[in-house]
Amino acid sequence: MPMQAQGRFLNFGSVASIAPPLIIMAAVKTFEHQYINGEWVKSTNAPKSLEVMDSNTGKVIATVPDGSKADVERAIDAAKAAFPAWAATPLAKRKECVSKFLEAHKKRRPETIGWLTKELGCTTAFAESVQANMMEWHGGTLMAAIDSVQWYEAAGTVTVVKEPIGVVGAITPWNYPLNQIALKVIPALLAGCTVVLKPSEVTPGCAYVVAEAMHEAGLPAGVFNMVLGGGPSCGETLATHPDVDIVSFTGSTRAGKQISVAASETLKRVRTELGGKSAALLLDDADLNDVMPKFLTQLMNNTGQSCNALSRMLVPRSKYDEAVGIAKTFVEGVKVGRSTDPEAFMGPVVSQVQWERIQALLKKGEEEGARVVVGGCGKPAGLEDGYFVKPTVFADVHNKMSIAQEEIFGPVLSMIPYDTEEEGVEIANATIYGLNNAVASASKKRCVRVASKLRSGMVMLNGTDMDFNAPFGGYKQSGNAREWGLAGLDEFLLTKTVNVSVEEYREAMAP
Repeated sequence: MPMQAQGRFLNFGSVASIAPPLIIMAAVKTFEHQYINGEWVKSTNAPKSLEVMDSNTGKVIATVPDGSKADVERAIDAAKAAFPAWAATPLAKRKECVSKFLEAHKKRRPETIGWLTKELGCTTAFAESVQANMMEWHGGTLMAAIDSVQWYEAAGTVTVVKEPIGVVGAITPWNYPLNQIALKVIPALLAGCTVVLKPSEVTPGCAYVVAEAMHEAGLPAGVFNMVLGGGPSCGETLATHPDVDIVSFTGSTRAGKQISVAASETLKRVRTELGGKSAALLLDDADLNDVMPKFLTQLMNNTGQSCNALSRMLVPRSKYDEAVGIAKTFVEGVKVGRSTDPEAFMGPVVSQVQWERIQALLKKGEEEGARVVVGGCGKPAGLEDGYFVKPTVFADVHNKMSIAQEEIFGPVLSMIPYDTEEEGVEIANATIYGLNNAVASASKKRCVRVASKLRSGMVMLNGTDMDFNAPFGGYKQSGNAREWGLAGLDEFLLTKTVNVSVEEYREAMAP
């Protein structure tokens, strides 16, 4: 996921109430309702619920519905019924509805930041500068990009038409909750699709804010629906249901494979944005003091919980000791603290499950012979109650070690030496993943030539800037989706051939 914001660039009608009914019990908020067909309705699985934790303290801060198959089916029925009218709604009107949503969501920014710092655990600074802005950033880019869609064009003597695919099942993760909701829901709505959103049950507070804003915007009933619940009941239902036309999923490669298998029975379109084990390939003429802090910042942001994180660093053997020293100094300066600590660069990881996974891989790294330069197992002093980890640098890593092959999803760097440029490229490509890589060199032409040899959907050159207009997605087991900008809109469109000329088609379709 993206890292640092620079404008458009990243370095890196219902009778229900506007807000969902909310029960406050002591310090724990209890959300009881799903958002289906323009109304807040109780789950058929009530009173079963799922706990939401404060990553800083390990304490329960909220509960949400443990949604049922029946909840999802009801949402799908609503989306299916709403699709014909929404698809036929003029683009200008769809844009107006999305614009109203974005305005309503922006008004709720303080509430969004509050949820991000608790349930996700990112620092207030990172929530304010990056995470809380994702909906509006991507929304603005997509609102502009939709005007570039060629809804029909000539192909010889006939016309090729773009049409909305239908009902979208959107399954989103916890690490960049607003980013991924924005990248699925907004382009789907602009394209003319209807949506059933299943957000992560780990970070549901942000998703409820989105649903509240959708309701305030006054979208027609059934166009947007949201169901909270676990993967086996809710996610699997979206994947297998014959009335869902596309599943757009972001998450682990393991879960992506399961969804793809489940969806294969109906041959629906499946778009996956999955894991990564990205490499920063430092060439022998790279300015280490310039590029290494950029790459390390990209890794450590969001406590390492980014699918495109540059978690492997490949260094010429002649510069290896120097690079290890720079990494050690940088990471020793990374302050870990609670989300509200203004001096903290990193907060906790999201959950006990995530913390335990990171600890297991840190231990395995040591057992397999890697050298801990800084960090390692355990929690930072004074932060024993939340899900805090030590930012870690491993040296003397070879590419077959677990820490060089498995996605740790934490602030852990594996530093690997190499002897020739060809070997560096080979090491970078020797992974099941192919989401992102980076190349550093004094020569931009050399960077570009090396980038052309890397098997990844994205390659950063001498920095980590990204542009919202450019596609985000990977090769191999990093998935097949292309999100952001015009490419992200195209995911929700189908191509139809109509055997008439463009002139005849235009005349027939004129109002």
